[in-house]
Amino acid sequence: MIIAGATSAVFAAKAATATIPIVFATIDDPVNLGLVASLARPDGNLTGINWFASELAAKRLELLRELVPGAARIALLVEPANVRITEGIVRMSNRQPESWDCKFGSYAGRQDVEAGGLMSYGASLTDASRQMGVYAGRMLKGAKPADLPIMQATKFELVINLKTAKALGLDVPPMLLARADEVIE
Repeated sequence: MIIAGATSAVFAAKAATATIPIVFATIDDPVNLGLVASLARPDGNLTGINWFASELAAKRLELLRELVPGAARIALLVEPANVRITEGIVRMSNRQPESWDCKFGSYAGRQDVEAGGLMSYGASLTDASRQMGVYAGRMLKGAKPADLPIMQATKFELVINLKTAKALGLDVPPMLLARADEVIE
């Protein structure tokens, strides 16, 4: 069995084998990515969970707008191959990331806020990993990946770093703080 926790790893695993069972987590719709035939009946040797990263882009912008209501423009840096998450947003392209003065993590998640980022909203990676483990256990007991529907993330978390907000001169609205699953002080 192969456990693939990143979309690039899922593609590598799928290219490597059509027989070894693969349990994956992906940030985008696995049907649109061409990984599985359908969510209900994935077919083949792959099954797993969708974290809804692309689908949450609008919610993240809404939360950012709530945090910084006076912002006139918001820049979004996106890997050129991942433009689907920016549908409906005016984009400026820089296809030479090596020219950027700084490096960015691959996901805007809890770990980024714990490392000093301002805010994140997304699927709970802990819960998604647990769900992947459940499927791995079922397959070790004989279930076939093709018979296990693609799971959808069910637990989402909002994490806010007050120290970073203060350093940026931002006052986090009390209603936003009240909705946060975790506030780092």
